Amino acid sequence: MTDFSSAADLDLRLVRYFTVVAEHRHFGRAAAALHITQPSLSRQVRRLEQELGARLLDRTPQGTRLTEAGEVFLPRAKSLLRSAAQAAAAARAAARPSRITIGYTTGVFVTPAVRDLRRRFPDADVRTTHLRWHEAREALLDHRVDALVARLPFATEGLRVTILYDEPRVLVVPRDHRLAGKESVTVDDIADEPLPRVPDRLWDAFWRIDPRPDGSPAPDGPYVDDIEDKFELVASGQAVAIAAGVPGMPTRPDLTAIPLHGVEPSHVALATRAGDGSRLLAAFRRSAEALLTGPGSEG
Repeated sequence: MTDFSSAADLDLRLVRYFTVVAEHRHFGRAAAALHITQPSLSRQVRRLEQELGARLLDRTPQGTRLTEAGEVFLPRAKSLLRSAAQAAAAARAAARPSRITIGYTTGVFVTPAVRDLRRRFPDADVRTTHLRWHEAREALLDHRVDALVARLPFATEGLRVTILYDEPRVLVVPRDHRLAGKESVTVDDIADEPLPRVPDRLWDAFWRIDPRPDGSPAPDGPYVDDIEDKFELVASGQAVAIAAGVPGMPTRPDLTAIPLHGVEPSHVALATRAGDGSRLLAAFRRSAEALLTGPGSEG
């Protein structure tokens, strides 16, 4: 049996690199998400495996898979990272009790609620930080942010989640696409159109409508990590994409958005850690519920 008793001596940076590779199941995509080169990431993971004395990952033609040791280590690695983040957050909170950090994702606006909170608590340190869609929930659980305003779906275990408002979903296509110019489309209109994929299963199923209402799978497009990658694929004619119908989207002149009818809208939600009841957090929740009522809402 593999011995992980020396976890206290592990380099947490290496542990985090391993968890990102395990999440993406691909060294290249993980390296892009971490903003480092793939050879550097491979070296760092090998260092971790040497420290543990166990191989954690196997490369395959399809990407990367966890070994038996990797499957055992992954949940413990996540727990180790979370405990370290919570310890750091608790120390910061004790030193600065009047501080709150609010996370938000692309296309989601928190300004009206943040302004209101700063007006009501002028001595508080109110911060905001932009998060990539796939790191938002982890940032909340790891205490990097205290509140999160983001689009569902994401796993809600351990969180208090309130839906703030809905956004219609639209189909994004190149301006020379056969559907461009139509007043609206349905899922049947894109039955054979590939859509970009992401590793997160909840997010992937919602934004690709997979499976379709008749139970058939959505056609597979290439994997992407960011919304910019998705729109580039669409512009180049490799796929179409489903997105939230927010003002100004898409911003590229070579793309157009068409209302997508007959599908559930996108939900923008406020999430906080369950049981977290700080005064500033409660105040921000009230501001968000009152003022964040739609795209570009001004309160």
